[in-house]
Amino acid sequence: VMGNDITVKSYKVESRITSRFAHTTVKSSVVNSGSGAQTIGFNVQIPKRAFITNFTMNVNGITFIGSVKEKTVARNLYAQARARGKAAGIVRYWCKTANSLDMETFKTEVHVPASSKVEFELHYQEMMERKLGFYQHTLHIQPGRLVPHLQVDVYIFEPKGIRAVETPNTLGEHFEGITKVVQNKDKVHIVFKPTLQQQRKCNNCTESAVDGVFTVRYDVERESNAGELQVSDGHFVHFFAPKELSPLSKNIVFVIDVSGSMWGLKMKQTVSAMEAILDDLTMDDYFSIIDFNHNVRCWSEELVPGTSIQISEAKNYIKNIKPNGGTNINEALLRAVQMLLKASIQGLIDPRSVSMIILVSDGDPTVGEIKLSSIQKNVKRLMREEFSLFSLGIGFDVDYDFLERLALDNRGMAQRIYANHDAAEQLKTFYSQVSSPLLRKITVQFPEDSVTDVTQNHFDKFFKGSELVVAGKLKSTSFTTLYSFTTASAVSLTKSDLQEMDTWLSQHEHSFSGFARQMWAYITINQLLAQRSLAPTAAKKRRITQAILNLAVDHQFVTPLTALLVQSEDAQERLLADSPRDPKQGCCSGAGYHGPSVQVYSQPSWVRPTLAPTPSPAERPPIGPITVVENDPHFIVHLPKNKMDVCFNIDSEPGHILNLVSDPGTGVVINGQLIGSKRVVNHKRNTYFGTISTKHLSILKDSEVNVTVDDKISLMVLLHRVWKKHPVNVDFLGFYSPSNNQYSTQVHGLIGQFANEPEVKVFNLHEGSDPKKKEANMKVKGNKLSVTRGWQKDYRSDKNKGSEVYCWFIHNSGKGFIDGHYTNYIVPSLDSFLPQL
Repeated sequence: VMGNDITVKSYKVESRITSRFAHTTVKSSVVNSGSGAQTIGFNVQIPKRAFITNFTMNVNGITFIGSVKEKTVARNLYAQARARGKAAGIVRYWCKTANSLDMETFKTEVHVPASSKVEFELHYQEMMERKLGFYQHTLHIQPGRLVPHLQVDVYIFEPKGIRAVETPNTLGEHFEGITKVVQNKDKVHIVFKPTLQQQRKCNNCTESAVDGVFTVRYDVERESNAGELQVSDGHFVHFFAPKELSPLSKNIVFVIDVSGSMWGLKMKQTVSAMEAILDDLTMDDYFSIIDFNHNVRCWSEELVPGTSIQISEAKNYIKNIKPNGGTNINEALLRAVQMLLKASIQGLIDPRSVSMIILVSDGDPTVGEIKLSSIQKNVKRLMREEFSLFSLGIGFDVDYDFLERLALDNRGMAQRIYANHDAAEQLKTFYSQVSSPLLRKITVQFPEDSVTDVTQNHFDKFFKGSELVVAGKLKSTSFTTLYSFTTASAVSLTKSDLQEMDTWLSQHEHSFSGFARQMWAYITINQLLAQRSLAPTAAKKRRITQAILNLAVDHQFVTPLTALLVQSEDAQERLLADSPRDPKQGCCSGAGYHGPSVQVYSQPSWVRPTLAPTPSPAERPPIGPITVVENDPHFIVHLPKNKMDVCFNIDSEPGHILNLVSDPGTGVVINGQLIGSKRVVNHKRNTYFGTISTKHLSILKDSEVNVTVDDKISLMVLLHRVWKKHPVNVDFLGFYSPSNNQYSTQVHGLIGQFANEPEVKVFNLHEGSDPKKKEANMKVKGNKLSVTRGWQKDYRSDKNKGSEVYCWFIHNSGKGFIDGHYTNYIVPSLDSFLPQL
């Protein structure tokens, strides 16, 4: 919700989980209690693996009903309504969340008159995954207000029986003892229903304490190794989780990205996690470590046993890694596969052991082979289905889809790890899930006359606490499956058995109808999406695409190829839930430091621009020997040795504090806090610096301040005012510093890092899509970047309109030009230094 004059009447979440498949509904009733029209928002965080199945909205009695359609169809219908001036707008985009793993956000906004009542209702479905012996269902509860009627209901129905249920109090001590659980042999009802008073942060607070993840964990009874079969609506789902099998020894090659983008918190947490993971190895396990940037290095060319001496040496090696340079994923992975192949050929690998590669990376390849599909093919061809590849994607800027395709294509799985306070713990948890292989090989057989359209969601090796799930359509009157592993098990059912099972499940009060049909479609679509990314020909890709579209429309799943069209009953007003956006956000911790005092003087000569009078665009001079931080927040970095200016933008969030300079050696820290524009334009809210802070001096909307530190470091801050009635822009601060500031060798920060000027090479100059702006390639810090030659605004000489200066523009928030990702530079307070590795 938005605005102070908005009342949330009710907020209700209901999940019905039947045989590990969950259907969740989120409902909210909101009233504009203000005297004027305003925007009301409905934001719901949902698991990344879930598919939205519907969204409806009622505004003052007008109902908007959602339906899933092929994207092109949905867009055309939306365009028709827009052409008539009737469309209400785009209703959804996704963003990654900083405080929750594998969650994304569905966002809707609607502008309504005073006294309007709006009801929102969102539906999504997902299959539970068994990890470490439990299924976990998470619901992000974020009403945004105190709510008279707030309730969460989770219904679980497991026909074979429920072995254990846990409801850890993940919302905080404030809600201890409020969750109620009613359970019998095969079903559970969990209720979270805090009163208005219980929701308050304190006795007299008007702020709600309900903001976080509500968690339910459970596991089912397992009677035998034959597994569990469920039948519904002509579809079957077969679950199989072996028990009492001894883990096998393992051979692991850790492949760790140490490129410049891993600088800072990401590398620190990777080191912490690797120390714990190495401690988990046993004498029966063999391992090695490959680290890579633009080059590839092997800690040991051969696999070595997990002895205490080897583990100690490996830890020391990892601790001394200093991230820098580009990213050569292709060569690193091929080297890892070759290491395992060599060990296998030489007979050094126990035939009963399991071999795997664990890749830890945060970004796209920038060196060597950079075409993603080629890397996938290279790795798969060399792996030859002999080993498994697991991918860990670090941070918010990671190309997770690519890492996931790499893993799924090579009998593994992927996990996104957010670089926040518990990233090291996330890495260790992931490792614990894959580090206890139980079986060497699994085969699944189906009689050809009884099952069609079978999909499999499993790995060729079982891991601790995991589960094989096979789903398909029933074609004839009987069903038989045979699983072959260390001991064979079989299930055989007659027509009457199937009918009896179907009837019993469909009539059960806790179940939702058609769960097996939806689960089959869910598994099939996910598998087809993975196959589509690896399709060898355009014709094959078209066939797979059509199969996904047919299934998604039939089963009403919003996928990357479908969209949700939300329209009024007369089809005049239409809203479109379409292409995901991907705003980056994150957090970073810092440490305080007491630096020297500062003094304020009048404006120095170095800050005054010397632009030629009204030059033509082609003649505009460079900005001069000065670094500028100005609009939205815009960085123009002067590199005197390279005789060029380089520009980049940072797309962060209002309230975030960005570190500009962090120099423990001189005690200087300079941070800037962002403010937002008055409103969102084209789905983007511009940001500006509203506060610039040096140690002991915070500059807030002063017209002009010049600061020097120990006669070695100078900076100036200017206030840039805008027209008070401007509908969008706000007053903001500009920051300026000369290129000859005398920092220590420890200096870093968005600007400070360029005191140690990198070597920059610009080549391949060519025409761009904009005839006024040339394009080229830039090689810097081991990265090859695409850059644009254009002009940017400098507001020193004209504080209102600004003057245009030329520079090379770096895209994607400076990625590849700055060390790490810009989220590494977000600090918790205005006097925080960047954390040191």
